[in-house]
Amino acid sequence: MRTLDDLDVKGRRVLVRTDLNVPLDGETITDDGRIRASVPTIRTLLERGAKVVVCAHLGRPKGQVNPEYSLRPVATRLGELLGQDVAFATDVVGDNARSTVESLQDGQVALLENLRYEPGEESKDDARREEFARELAGLAELYVGDGFGAVHRKHASVYDVPKLLPHAAGGLIVAEVEVLRKLTEDTERPYVVVLGGAKVSDKLGVIANLLAKVDRLLIGGGMAYTFLKAQGHEVGRSLLQEDQLDQVRGFLDQAAERGVELVLPVDVLAAVTFGADAEHDVVEATAIPADREGLDIGPKTRDLFASKLADARTVFWNGPMGVFEFDAFSGGTRAVAEALIASEAFTVVGGGDSAAAVRKLGLPEDGFSHISTGGGASLEYLEGKTLPGLAALED
Repeated sequence: MRTLDDLDVKGRRVLVRTDLNVPLDGETITDDGRIRASVPTIRTLLERGAKVVVCAHLGRPKGQVNPEYSLRPVATRLGELLGQDVAFATDVVGDNARSTVESLQDGQVALLENLRYEPGEESKDDARREEFARELAGLAELYVGDGFGAVHRKHASVYDVPKLLPHAAGGLIVAEVEVLRKLTEDTERPYVVVLGGAKVSDKLGVIANLLAKVDRLLIGGGMAYTFLKAQGHEVGRSLLQEDQLDQVRGFLDQAAERGVELVLPVDVLAAVTFGADAEHDVVEATAIPADREGLDIGPKTRDLFASKLADARTVFWNGPMGVFEFDAFSGGTRAVAEALIASEAFTVVGGGDSAAAVRKLGLPEDGFSHISTGGGASLEYLEGKTLPGLAALED
């Protein structure tokens, strides 16, 4: 895979595909982690005298212009982090984009409007997607792929454009791939994976693949209740995927056959309703009352999970242990994160809600070896899938 060192960028227009898909409250960015992660590659190109044209997506406008998903607030924040103005194009490949790019001088940067305003970006019709890719590629002379959070998508800006321009991987993608290889090819043991989040169905592939690789698998979050039910336990009104019970029973059998220690919650915080101030009690995970739902792992489970992480040498964590957005049900997620910080392991936070939880809970980001910018991409890589955006950069 070519890197920035393989490109002569001075005086040339470089299209950089980043991941700036940040959460917004109106026009206020509530978590700028992905913007901060994009800065090193952009800054390197600027320092080398490139004319940098940044492109990215935000949300799901579904091929329609929608002010709710405008990247304008991102341009402002990116400029603050870079310490220089970021020109903002009010379209993607239209007249304003072309004039904005043409006006750039060496060492200057522009951000195009939301790629997903263009139907061609996400189109499943190859010809339509390729047509948009040609328009986008026409804005630049070189391409740098640095949007790891989008590399598992066969979209024009990550898959088709690299075929049309000399290209390289940005520093963020290089770092992400190096970490993922450590999790799959050069793994120091004991290797422990912690999975949480709402649905088992979101992680079927990664569980199936990891059962052949890990020493220990810790399951929390909403998905744990399907595992508990598969063992024959009462889970009350907790989140449950009935259609996945047979699949989960298969995982339990495979773990036993392969000697993988599969660890489930032993207690949970069971609430009468779903809400920030919901009345709740600590109950045994194997006997959740019929009128209650589990919203977080309990204190015994927090201690249990911490003990199972204490001797680890490699840890991958993806998915919160409970409804961390509610303070009353954030303790389990905090406990796992703090156990990782305290460990001597190579610790990877697998993006998505896990990364958001680290920042929301005010935990030190440098307490982890790596915080991924792409939860979905990380999971698909660990499933053994080919990621279209990475394949395009390797060609």
